[in-house]
Amino acid sequence: MALQSTTRDQLMKVSTATLCTALFKRGLRNQFIQDVRPLNGNLPNMVGEAFTLRYIPAREDLNTISVFQDRNHPQRVAVEQCPPGAVMVFDSRKNARAASAGSILITRLQVRGCAGVVTDGGFRDSPEIAEMAFPAYHNRPSAPTNLTLHQALDINVPIGCGDVAVFPGDVMVGDREGVIVIPAHLADEIAQEATEMTAFEDFVTEKVQEGRSILGLYPPTEEQSKLDFEAWRKAKGR
Repeated sequence: MALQSTTRDQLMKVSTATLCTALFKRGLRNQFIQDVRPLNGNLPNMVGEAFTLRYIPAREDLNTISVFQDRNHPQRVAVEQCPPGAVMVFDSRKNARAASAGSILITRLQVRGCAGVVTDGGFRDSPEIAEMAFPAYHNRPSAPTNLTLHQALDINVPIGCGDVAVFPGDVMVGDREGVIVIPAHLADEIAQEATEMTAFEDFVTEKVQEGRSILGLYPPTEEQSKLDFEAWRKAKGR
């Protein structure tokens, strides 16, 4: 099922931390991609369905620089096939010593209308990528070409990225902290719950800034806190 526009809009306005809590309530404890961070921390949320590429360790006799002359090279094909609105996700085995991609391929994803790119390895040309108005998440800069360590193999198959299972079509959400993976069949309900949680947390933050104790407020174990929240929502139109 394709990502609904209303769900996408809701996920643009919630944090990965809040989404982690909503997923945890459903028994999903390991959905936040480890050791991955945004190159440009000043962008809106990244939201899109996962389109994946799996790397395996490179073998020297199969990964010479000449392989890029092949128009069917999986890395190039994946970049050209990633659908508009999708997030390109690289499985680089958490190895950032060689690049998963560089600024040219990421620019191509941007121009094609993709929603962002994520790797549990690294990107080369990271200063240029950091200046782009395009969400990109990696572990750390990686100058050498991917061929020195990675062999692109499988396009749009289940992968691991930062110790998280990513299936094609899963919903990727990135913010200034990192990236979380939402199973596709849960996206609508998780987005709705996270929206509700965000409203409550905004209310709590406002009250704490006014000097109110968190006891009985967060969580709202006192009836007055629940009544105050309902009044706040009505006043704020939320």
